[in-house]
Amino acid sequence: MSNTPAPTDIVLHQRSRILEVAFEDGSRFPLPCEYLRVESTSAEEQGHGPGQKVLVAGKREVGIRAIEPVGHYGVLLRFDDGHDTGIYSWTTLFELGRAQEQRFSTYLAALAKAGLSRDHR
Repeated sequence: MSNTPAPTDIVLHQRSRILEVAFEDGSRFPLPCEYLRVESTSAEEQGHGPGQKVLVAGKREVGIRAIEPVGHYGVLLRFDDGHDTGIYSWTTLFELGRAQEQRFSTYLAALAKAGLSRDHR
């Protein structure tokens, strides 16, 4: 059984491209769509084993066009770039919120090292 607090609210702010997720412990995380997209849980992005994660560039302006519940487990996010294969469990969203600063910094450093941009070219 997970130690993740239960979700209490999920709100998509279309204009700012932020998905805000709140949990029963009082945690509230404003998660940019770009961050959620590049941290997609799909095998297409994560690979099928350790060290196979794909570096996704050009997603600064990506948005979410639909949020679909997946039982009590989490949500399927349908991004406006056509990506819609990752299910985000509540545990994943909670962990992405808690580690956002560190993970996004790591992502930006990886983009710079690879000579890639957050902007679509």
